[in-house]
Amino acid sequence: MTAFILVAGAHTGGWIWQAVADRLRESGEQAYPVTLTGTGERRHEAGPDTDLETHIHDLLRLIDRVDAAEVVLVGHCYGIYPVLGAADRRPERIARIVHMDAGMPQHGDQALTLVPDQAVRDRLLHRAGPGEADWRIPPPPLEEWQRWGSVAGLTPAVLARLAGDAVPQPAGTLTQPLRLSGAVSELPKTGVLCTANGSSIAMVQALVGLGDPRFQVLTDPRVSFFELDTGHWPMLSCPDEVAEILVRAAAGEGHRVAATVDEQPAHLRPFLMDVPERHRERVGRVDLYLPDDLPDHLADHLPDDLADDLTEADRPRPAVVFVHGGPIHPDVRPTPRDWPGFVGYGRYVAGRGAVGVTLDHRLHDLADYARAAEDLAEAVDLVRADPRVDGDRVALWFFSSGGLLSADWLAAPPPWLRCVAASYPILAPLPNWGLVDSRFRPADAVRTAGRLPIVLTRVELERAEIAVTVEEFLAAAKECDADVEVIDVPLGHHGFETVDHTEQARHAVDHAVRSVLGHLRR
Repeated sequence: MTAFILVAGAHTGGWIWQAVADRLRESGEQAYPVTLTGTGERRHEAGPDTDLETHIHDLLRLIDRVDAAEVVLVGHCYGIYPVLGAADRRPERIARIVHMDAGMPQHGDQALTLVPDQAVRDRLLHRAGPGEADWRIPPPPLEEWQRWGSVAGLTPAVLARLAGDAVPQPAGTLTQPLRLSGAVSELPKTGVLCTANGSSIAMVQALVGLGDPRFQVLTDPRVSFFELDTGHWPMLSCPDEVAEILVRAAAGEGHRVAATVDEQPAHLRPFLMDVPERHRERVGRVDLYLPDDLPDHLADHLPDDLADDLTEADRPRPAVVFVHGGPIHPDVRPTPRDWPGFVGYGRYVAGRGAVGVTLDHRLHDLADYARAAEDLAEAVDLVRADPRVDGDRVALWFFSSGGLLSADWLAAPPPWLRCVAASYPILAPLPNWGLVDSRFRPADAVRTAGRLPIVLTRVELERAEIAVTVEEFLAAAKECDADVEVIDVPLGHHGFETVDHTEQARHAVDHAVRSVLGHLRR
């Protein structure tokens, strides 16, 4: 018999697991829905000194008294922090850890990163200590629960109960760093991914394929995955399925993620077109692909009366800046600007008479969007100052999660920005991306884009969690009559330029490039 210890996230208690616990017991298992100190019916037991360590000891006391051959610890959202802390101290008692739509916190991490409100995070970071009066964080009101995670699958009545029964969370549980010895890393683990909240097995596989060392642990054969087509609270939206998955996880079942050591990762496969090499110049984090017919002396260096007599070939050229997605770990090699897809785009644009620009921005973590935005702005300034570039004719082209970086430019387009393009973009932060500032929401920013041309390449086989953000963007664009051209790629996948070497895919790339360059030359 297996004992399942079920640990809830912030602002909730054991009651949230009750339906799952009932199903587990009906199947002959033991189930212990946990209400941690200061939460649920134990909310009055907390004080200013209640912290993550308090919750770890809550679990240790329960683990020590459970009489079962196997103990499976299940942590939802914040609950994974005390789960990992307790498992690290009782590894010999734990058969498996289940991350129920939860992240992978490491030694030294704070659960504060789960709080979606930047102002609240900043206030908690500057707390003087446990004696402060505001040591409890109030739960979100009914209309703001979706900021903590997708509420897909919850009926209005269940959502109302979730909000109504929620309690303040002791601040110290979120600000105290998680301390791990390393013992927990040797335990088998299962991730239950809720697709409506922005997680999927396909996304995990893609992250592993990028070569990010943080995700290589996910290829361990002791790590398994399941998907649920629901939001962030599966124990409320589909308790039967959750109970079934927990039993299967305890038995070692689930999808295994391939390490892709015997196959070239998708992003390092050849570009779908055979593009001739072009002269490339590297300046810091920026690469410029230059047209072959770009002369040494340009119109900008000549008097106006002489410049007027020059042909288009003698003038500074428009530029297209290609912006990669992420997060990309800083140790990943090659860096994005040397990936075949971006090299291919840079060369292709240069072959059509414009300057192609790629860059490595520092989106290393979801909290880095502001820094990546600064890197992009600096790259644009560098490009526009180059005498070979017509600084009044520039396009920005965003890919995948780099799409969020388009928000600044859509919200207040400068006059020199002639076009914004986006390929298989993420156009609103996914529900579980709590660290991303609300500033980076192209689906909102497009409302003030005016008549700025937007060229959007959409793939038919897009991951559902990303496709939702594109539809949200297009709906907003339609409401404000934005100038959006949609190019569809039949049977295309995310990152199709190095995955789908089909005529439809090649046509889509050629169509998008022609469209962008057409806007630059008007």
